[in-house]
Amino acid sequence: MPPSSEVIREVIREVVRAGKFVELTYRVTDGKSGHVLTRVEFPLGYVHGHNEILAPSVHMELEGKSAGDTIEVVLDGNQIFGPRDESLVFSDRLENVPEEYRQVGTSMLMENDKGQTRSFLVTHLDDETLTVDGNNPLCGREVVFKLEILTVRDATDKETMAGGAIDAGPAIDPSRLRPV
Repeated sequence: MPPSSEVIREVIREVVRAGKFVELTYRVTDGKSGHVLTRVEFPLGYVHGHNEILAPSVHMELEGKSAGDTIEVVLDGNQIFGPRDESLVFSDRLENVPEEYRQVGTSMLMENDKGQTRSFLVTHLDDETLTVDGNNPLCGREVVFKLEILTVRDATDKETMAGGAIDAGPAIDPSRLRPV
């Protein structure tokens, strides 16, 4: 007796490749300390090969994987964001800094005399000075991306044009969701 269409669907797993709609979650940890630097817990959807939302080496590692697969990709932050530039780190007297920026972790957008903008992060604060850093926080670090693939399917024409999801919610099996 020939297999049912349900059995055939289970045997043929969609794999990540150009033109496929992919939803995933990920977290980034510091390779040395293991501390979580950032995480995306709500499914992030994109069209593979049309909207590269992560580092190219991460997208390459996703190729050929299927829903349910988990991968880890080690990246050198210097290769992605360039080496640290210590000229982007400076301190100023606290009295010269507006009150709303006087907290470690606060991000501020600054503009140079040529009109170019850069985001700076408050990295140190004491009774007299505040220090900001314009380097990407991942510069100089080895980071580990751990990704869980939730969905792989053919992208619609509209998703391909948009480069990602166009509907209001993720297209994942609710049984794959876990509380955080």
